Amino acid sequence: MAVSRLFVANRGEIALRVIRTAKRLGIETVLGVSAADKDGLPAQMADRAVVLGPAPAKDSYLDVNLILHAALATGCDGLHPGYGFLSEKPDLSRRCAEEGLTFIGPRPETIETMGDKLSAIAVARAAGVKTVPGTDDLPDARAAAEAAEDLGYPVVIKASAGGGGKGMFLARSPDGLETAFIEATREAEAAFGDGRLYIERFVERARHVEVQVIGDGEGNVVHFGDRDCSVQRRYQKLIEEAPVTAMPAALREALWHSAVTLCAHARYRGAGTVEFLYDVTREDFYFIEVNSRIQVEHPVTEEITGHDLIEHQISAASGGGIAVAQDALTFTGHAIEARINAEDPEAGFRPAPGRLTAWHPPAGPGIRLDSHMRPGDLVPPFYDSMVGKLIVRGESREAAIEAMLRAIGDFRIDGIATTLPLAARIIAHPDFRSNDITTRWLEDRLLPPADVA
Repeated sequence: MAVSRLFVANRGEIALRVIRTAKRLGIETVLGVSAADKDGLPAQMADRAVVLGPAPAKDSYLDVNLILHAALATGCDGLHPGYGFLSEKPDLSRRCAEEGLTFIGPRPETIETMGDKLSAIAVARAAGVKTVPGTDDLPDARAAAEAAEDLGYPVVIKASAGGGGKGMFLARSPDGLETAFIEATREAEAAFGDGRLYIERFVERARHVEVQVIGDGEGNVVHFGDRDCSVQRRYQKLIEEAPVTAMPAALREALWHSAVTLCAHARYRGAGTVEFLYDVTREDFYFIEVNSRIQVEHPVTEEITGHDLIEHQISAASGGGIAVAQDALTFTGHAIEARINAEDPEAGFRPAPGRLTAWHPPAGPGIRLDSHMRPGDLVPPFYDSMVGKLIVRGESREAAIEAMLRAIGDFRIDGIATTLPLAARIIAHPDFRSNDITTRWLEDRLLPPADVA
């Protein structure tokens, strides 16, 4: 069923991004905001904004009952969850179905399966997709120690319900494994209410690569190419680019095939990202997880394909199927994205909320800024620190690197500290230019040891 009035259950740049696409499609928008965001640009751009509750996310953006009540009370027939907050909570998708709202995302059972790393790995194996050698959930630290010996050090302890690096610890030897297991359990229970852990063999020279897919929920899946997200700090992505240029062409095609096969097997509906580890030494890749939502880094895919992924999300959820055939998709140029976080890299990435006294973005061909910020806006201390994403596109990776460095140099931000200066250091570094990086590169080469610990 086509959506005519869309409730946007998110904030910041992704809320504004969804609103703009909906407006272009002739869909009315209602934005649910907290008291801290009621005067922001997304609230002004939506056809209507309603205050969900006070600033803390648990009293606004994370309250399913409040969000459903607001959507229904304003006559909405669809709901877009954005990313973060409730976007990967099956309860929101389930409740939307019960209330007759079109949820712009996967079915609740899909979100539930893919949100649990162990069950997602089981789906991948059933689909014949290669996974990292590892275990099922482990009952205690002793079992973890035995499993680690069998797999061979180094190993990674992971939370089954995890994400964003929480409940995730690297162990290079038996020393400290028990302590790491106990700490990982505690962190996973606090973050996700689920302390189940498993262990995987650690890939020393790994790159984080992923494939963007859209599925129609009936087993038909189209991929929109790949992305390289290897520049990370504590498992949090800072720089993303598309396409992947560090893998042989035949291996990239195998990567696409694996992602499509897995999602077709799962009868996936909507936008999803299938994430893999690329073992640089072995020239092989392994499935690690599926993110059942739109990703922060989706603009780099849009820039090299010319497709609006939010539009595709809405089409798939509304029964319109996949609006493009695989053989009609083309990939042109190279795109790089730098996340702009209100954090101070010189002070251990301490959050830097405050008021923007200047916000003068670069402009010109091949430059895109996804942000909800304006001069004078306040960056509140209650939410994720990202205030925008700077995206550039060039005819080649080298051209995109130069364009990004010029764009960062032309971007003036005053009043708060941000990660943009660090982004410039990363992109200008000879290792990044030569594409000789791994997921540990930033922490091993650029950041002080105190920050890495």
